[in-house]
Amino acid sequence: MTIVRDKLFIGGQWVAPQGAGFIDVIDPSDASVYARVPEGAPADAETAVAAARDAFDAWSRTSPADRAAYIDRIAEGFQARSDELAHAIAHEVGMPLKLAARVQVAGPLGSWRRYAKLAREFEWEARVGTSLVVREPVGVVGAITPWNFPLNQITLKVAPALAAGCTVVLKPSEVAPINAFILAEIIAEAGLPAGVFNLVTGYGPVVGEVLASDPRVDMVSFTGSTRAGKRVAELAAATVKKVALELGGKSASVVLDDADLAAAVKGTVSNCLLNSGQTCSAQTRMIVPRAKLDEAARLAAAAASSFTVGPALADGSRLGPLVSAVQRDRVVGYIRRGVAEGAKLVAGGADAAPAGEGFFVAPTVLVVDDAKATIAQEEVFGPVLVILPHDGDDDAVAIANDSIYGLGGGVWAGSDEHGLAVARRIRTGQVDVNGAPWNPLAPFGGYRQSGLGRENGVYGLEEFLEYKAIQLRAD
Repeated sequence: MTIVRDKLFIGGQWVAPQGAGFIDVIDPSDASVYARVPEGAPADAETAVAAARDAFDAWSRTSPADRAAYIDRIAEGFQARSDELAHAIAHEVGMPLKLAARVQVAGPLGSWRRYAKLAREFEWEARVGTSLVVREPVGVVGAITPWNFPLNQITLKVAPALAAGCTVVLKPSEVAPINAFILAEIIAEAGLPAGVFNLVTGYGPVVGEVLASDPRVDMVSFTGSTRAGKRVAELAAATVKKVALELGGKSASVVLDDADLAAAVKGTVSNCLLNSGQTCSAQTRMIVPRAKLDEAARLAAAAASSFTVGPALADGSRLGPLVSAVQRDRVVGYIRRGVAEGAKLVAGGADAAPAGEGFFVAPTVLVVDDAKATIAQEEVFGPVLVILPHDGDDDAVAIANDSIYGLGGGVWAGSDEHGLAVARRIRTGQVDVNGAPWNPLAPFGGYRQSGLGRENGVYGLEEFLEYKAIQLRAD
């Protein structure tokens, strides 16, 4: 049965939208209509901004301990509805259910708890000579979030913004919005004061552009494509509001001569294929020693072929569909273009997807000799790994840095010391050495056209704060 959400959450109430349209949410596993949500109008976004503006003064004056208590209650409600959230994301995004529960739900739950703890422990003010330096909330935040890790990206904006004392208007992706409605219910049940959190669904060029341009919004935090991020920054510039952008990527996994090649290939393929390759920091370029290129290709093909492709709710599915028909067709188009430009196909391919109504693409591995090839430069956002040869450390670093992006990456070496030395030379916001795990306390964000600002931990909290220096007379 199709889920229908016909109200928006504004000013502490579920209210009828001012627009009359609805947006269908498609289940990518079978192309059925999973849900319908309101197509918010500009007036809906403006009403939500007004509610957030009205709520800001009182909320910003609450103590950090009080804000932490609210966040703790949200985390408790989040945990109670974890199964429901995991099922929603499996239906909306197509990530296999067990993986969605572990990655898409458990991760954000941990972040809510950490931001409650951080609100209590953060140094909100300090004496610096004769000045008192205080950290204050930036104000009303417009949060615009993507579909690939919807709940995680909502959490990494809303939780630190609330901890900082900001009020929020959230526009989730219209592709995967149901998890945001569940979160809004959790927030309402936690008793957050009216207007502190608001939810408006709709399209980016309509609702999103209001949040980016409205002078009553003090900051816009956006995660999505580089193209859309540039538009957000352009609109925000007119009112000189603070902007945080987490955008695209074409991250490199650099395999050095002394690395364990089998471990490096297995780790890189797993990283690349997470969420069917729909991860902005996915390591989609594997740069290997030229003498080991054929062996690396053979190992990568075997590793990619081991991923069972199937519907998100089917037992045994390890790789789900892409999120939409548009996304599937885009990825298939890149594969065809790569082959046409001379790439060697060693696994998967444009015509290797399993039969069915869903938007499936087989895990694909291409060997490319030219680092300037389209498939080696542009973000594909699908289960596609490109293998490139290098001729030593300096050449590998040069290839890794030959990108307009700089979000993630990895280095595989015979020792952590060697890996660290090379990692320092890669111009990107985060680098894994020898498969080191994700650290939710470390900053995440990009260089160059991968964005501005950082998320996670104390770094994510600081994005939503301003400095104020209060000058005091010397004793």
